[in-house]
Amino acid sequence: MQDCILAMDQGTTSSRAIVFNKSGEIIALKQAEFQQHYPADGWVEHDANEIWDTSLKTAQDALREAESKGCRVVAIGITNQRETSVIWERESGKPIHNAIVWQDRRTADVCRKLKADGAEEVVQEKTGLLLDPYFSGTKVAWMLDNIDGARKAADDGKLAWGTIDSFLIMKLTGGRTHATDATNASRSSIFNIRTQEWDSELLKLFNVPQSLLPEVKDCAANYGETDKDLFGRAIPILGVAGDQQAATIGQCCFTEGAIKSTYGTGCFVLMNTSTEFVGSKNRLLTTVAYRLKGETTYALEGSIFIAGAAVQWLRDGIKIIESAKESEKLATSVKDSGGVYMVPAFTGLGAPHWDPDVRAAIFGMTRATGRAELVRATLESICHQTHDLFSAMAEDGIKPSVLRVDGGMVANDWMVQNLADTLALTVDRPEVMETTALGAAYLAGLEAGIYGSLEDIAKNWRMEKRFDPVINESERGEKLQKWGRAVKAAQAFCA
Repeated sequence: MQDCILAMDQGTTSSRAIVFNKSGEIIALKQAEFQQHYPADGWVEHDANEIWDTSLKTAQDALREAESKGCRVVAIGITNQRETSVIWERESGKPIHNAIVWQDRRTADVCRKLKADGAEEVVQEKTGLLLDPYFSGTKVAWMLDNIDGARKAADDGKLAWGTIDSFLIMKLTGGRTHATDATNASRSSIFNIRTQEWDSELLKLFNVPQSLLPEVKDCAANYGETDKDLFGRAIPILGVAGDQQAATIGQCCFTEGAIKSTYGTGCFVLMNTSTEFVGSKNRLLTTVAYRLKGETTYALEGSIFIAGAAVQWLRDGIKIIESAKESEKLATSVKDSGGVYMVPAFTGLGAPHWDPDVRAAIFGMTRATGRAELVRATLESICHQTHDLFSAMAEDGIKPSVLRVDGGMVANDWMVQNLADTLALTVDRPEVMETTALGAAYLAGLEAGIYGSLEDIAKNWRMEKRFDPVINESERGEKLQKWGRAVKAAQAFCA
């Protein structure tokens, strides 16, 4: 039997489990979607128990299938939707409220007040983050202040907080381990990424008690063993990283300047800056790329809140497509979007705008506008948002020559070609596009001794297709100019 690794990839709209062999090939894959909850305008929640149920079921099914094919799972890696926050009772493991999702905007007023009080400078200096409801700190305080008895229970040491990785680790180990990794901690607004410690000044600023917090470990480390009854035997959990950092590892971006962009529910661009904390002058984020053997590697990041979620809205919200795959066929059925521009700010705009109040808008529709034009405009908006990030990076002096992409959306050839055209940049797509789960597997494999080093892992990366830009510069410039006008118009409407 060959040794394999089970990656539990807990995302924003689904839980996935993938078993990989040493070469990074997929042996088994299982997926289950779960419900999204929208209790108020700009609020997004998940049922943490449903996340656990779907995560466990997919993991059990994937493990069973892989082992029926002659594999033996020797370790588990976990990757997760970042910033999404859960508070649970330490004794029972029961969540005290739905998980508040990274997209949630309910603490925008708190962030505005902190910013007005001059707190953003110290937050950015210590965490690399800006003041925005996207991050975990204000979500934690909101739950403590709005759920009856929560703050007192926290002060009494009866509650625990964590991002989804911590919640899954707690459930998998039967409550024996309360831990997170350095990448997830780096997205909390209360973790100092320079000192690699929870920061007392930030805890006071965000009014979060120390008693709630998990232990912060390296990305490749021992997080405990699973309960024997979950998988028929105890399996060690040996790797953890937030989804975008896991994708960075899965794309083997281990050298300074290596850059990847992931297109899932949102879009996230990360560039490896090695061991140097590089600050942005253009409202990008500095974050932990990974921490191994106590050494921190940093990254510069741009975050877009809505990418694949906009296509999901076309499918589930207004029901003009039946599946995400249909979007490519429709986009290529027309010569252009007919002058239609979509600003998919369903939960505000992320980098480099950081405007939590703006909402989605569609401009330029005529009687001739049909569903093909709307679908094409939606896909183009994702590429336009990516261009905004790369423009901010260019102003910070960063001009990559090649971009590696991954995520469910990049199976769409038309979208990736449009991305190359919009960025005027070569785009490489890997053979294995499940890079988020693969990154978690690599981390667990590194700790398990399956891989000897990052260099050993990097040998697995293989390109499936390269996309070079073909659009002429005048057409590109006109599209980007109209996109910029559309963004400003959406912001003006919601001002």
